[in-house]
Amino acid sequence: MATGEAVGAPPAVKGDIEDKKASQQQIDPYNVAGEVDEHGNVKAIDYDRLIHEFGVQPLTEEHLRRFEAVTGKKAHRLMRRKLFFSHRDFDKILDAYEQHGTFMLYTGRGPSSGSMHLGHTVPFLFTKELQEMFDVPLVIMMTDDEKYLHTRNKNEGHQKAGVAPEDFLDFAHENIKDIVALGFDPKKTFIYTDYEYLGGHFYRNTSEFESLVTFNQAAGAFGFGNSTNIGLIAYGAKQCVAAFPSSYPDLFGLKDYRGPDYPPEAKRRHRSLASIPTLIPCAIDQEPYFRILRDRCERMTDPHPKTSLILSKFLTALQGPGGKMSASDPNSAIFMSDTPGQIKNKINKHAFSGGRESLEEHRKLGGNPDVDVAYTYLSYFLDDEEELEELAKRYRSGELLTGEMKQRCITELQKFVTEFQERRKKVTDEVMREYMRPRKLEFGGNPSPKQSKGSATGAGKASNGADADGEKAARDDGRGTKGERKAAKMAEKKAQKLAQRPKGAEDGAEGT
Repeated sequence: MATGEAVGAPPAVKGDIEDKKASQQQIDPYNVAGEVDEHGNVKAIDYDRLIHEFGVQPLTEEHLRRFEAVTGKKAHRLMRRKLFFSHRDFDKILDAYEQHGTFMLYTGRGPSSGSMHLGHTVPFLFTKELQEMFDVPLVIMMTDDEKYLHTRNKNEGHQKAGVAPEDFLDFAHENIKDIVALGFDPKKTFIYTDYEYLGGHFYRNTSEFESLVTFNQAAGAFGFGNSTNIGLIAYGAKQCVAAFPSSYPDLFGLKDYRGPDYPPEAKRRHRSLASIPTLIPCAIDQEPYFRILRDRCERMTDPHPKTSLILSKFLTALQGPGGKMSASDPNSAIFMSDTPGQIKNKINKHAFSGGRESLEEHRKLGGNPDVDVAYTYLSYFLDDEEELEELAKRYRSGELLTGEMKQRCITELQKFVTEFQERRKKVTDEVMREYMRPRKLEFGGNPSPKQSKGSATGAGKASNGADADGEKAARDDGRGTKGERKAAKMAEKKAQKLAQRPKGAEDGAEGT
């Protein structure tokens, strides 16, 4: 039935926000908050404004048609429903796949608790379908170090119980098991935590990237100040170079420079891997990292193509517009560890409604599904397009009541979470470690690229003409590589000098 939940500030938080001062919306990797007006009301996040402020491009119907033409498959429902709504160079990734056959997918998770919530699953579910459609390698970064640094920074440098580096490593392991339970293919998926993996060519790329970013640039992008710890200031370089395929030579069948052997032939980074493009599916609050990355891709020793992004909206908090689900607020989110009873209670008690204040008014004027949290969650997780449209139509007409909309949402989420939990029980430590083992991934990419894939990496030759070992490719006319031609020219010059020397001098030189 309709409830007394009017459209606007939800009752559960009304008292909290009335005391807030008016403020602009703030979206960055460490803050997600909608605008607060002069009356203390929190407004919905303005995504059109973010497109303008961040300088990204909207994802259009033309992009969806191009996506379907390249893949031969229907675009994901999150793209069709504009929940992944903007991008940077998404069209160029489609071009690269069509022409050369492959690219790398990269996404990640900051493990701040032992269980992911529904909002965390959204980019992973989307990424999983992209991986299946394109048959490409995927890297998932667990930023346990960043979460520790950020938490300690929030605590003004104090070390509190339960939030030591080891705790965040434990969170990362539990979150990895959650991610594995979503169904990623282990043959073409690599997952790692920063605390365990950093080193080798990854750290080489990190060190070089750090040299390209000043404190003022990091502060401007992420809002750092004079009291921010230096670990957090430097961290962004790691998240940026995690997008470089050259940070993971093992995944492409090449050697990394790591202990205990430290193979001499792997001391230098593999130039050919720098030619592989990367697509990052993520929420739009992570965009500032990759804006910094894109500005510096071509300044690396081995220049990389600018990374492409496809960006999502936030899964709204239970309390409604103006925020996102948060692991630090259990009443704002549906966790993947919640029981069916907890899901039912959270939706019924906390989910903001788009219904009218009375049953009579709701029947007469109808509800607003655009701000209704239960409907919003269905738009993410209900696959049936026709049913979703019918729910919205009946809600707007007043035929469908708030309680009925919530019940449909509860049923769908209970099914999704329960099925997830059954798969999660089967993810042992051994299964988790297989995803975390550096090894050559198996992926096919585009079966019919317009240009030959070339090298064993599946990426073809680098933009500088290098092959998989970083050596310049031989000319088609049979004159050999540039290095070979240079060596031959030097040998010829040396022979000419020797021929011009007096015979006695030559003999003396040979006898020393």
